[in-house]
Amino acid sequence: INPFVVYEEVSFAASRRASSQGPTAAAAAAARFVRRRRRRPSGSHLSRAAKMTTTTKTTTTSEEETPVTFVTGNAKKLEEVKHILASSSSVSSSCPSTVRIVSRALDLPELQGDPKDIATEKCLLASKEIRAPTLVEDTSLCFNALKGLPGPYVKWFLEKTGLDGLNNMLAAYEDKTAYAQCIFAYCDGKSEDVELFVGRTNGRIVKARGKTEFGWDAVFEPDEQRDEKNRKTDGEMEKEEKNTISHRFRALEKLRKAKFQ
Repeated sequence: INPFVVYEEVSFAASRRASSQGPTAAAAAAARFVRRRRRRPSGSHLSRAAKMTTTTKTTTTSEEETPVTFVTGNAKKLEEVKHILASSSSVSSSCPSTVRIVSRALDLPELQGDPKDIATEKCLLASKEIRAPTLVEDTSLCFNALKGLPGPYVKWFLEKTGLDGLNNMLAAYEDKTAYAQCIFAYCDGKSEDVELFVGRTNGRIVKARGKTEFGWDAVFEPDEQRDEKNRKTDGEMEKEEKNTISHRFRALEKLRKAKFQ
């Protein structure tokens, strides 16, 4: 039943009774009917306003929670990136980072060239597929005696020759110094602008010591050490110690300050 129809029929009947009593009574009845109708709230308007408010809140929340997709299929690497961002944020900033990092494995082409160019191109290719904020990492291990080699190709050298093979590459050289370099490339997914954040840690190549399951950590001994008398490779360090001096930490700290605080 439509309440407006019933209300109008009753009011119309009342006004007819009032007409028989004279024009003054009829006018008063009509005025009362108009006033009552004006006071009656419009449910459809209220409902529409509520829907608009809800939609606005939902959109805002969705935008705030849009995650950054880190392109990797390596669970340990994802864990380390999350740990570094969380720990460096809470220690060095009064405005902690609230960014949410998720991972996605993509089959990107193997590129060659300068590490910065490789990182930029990989990020562009990934962001076109992800269509959201995208983060790509490119890591290099560079031997000074070999003018920066193996550089960004260290992954394939390690797969083919192992840790001993990396040592053998420097067997004929007195200079065992090297630097570990990490480049994080970031794209917001809305444009083709890519920002690069570079971190570097100097050190030297030594015989493997410590844990060997994380890349070439076991053969890289950073120059910066907590205990100079008991020097450690990255493979011998605890996560908290390594993550305060590593090339990845330094690159991520630059990224966090620029984008996530």
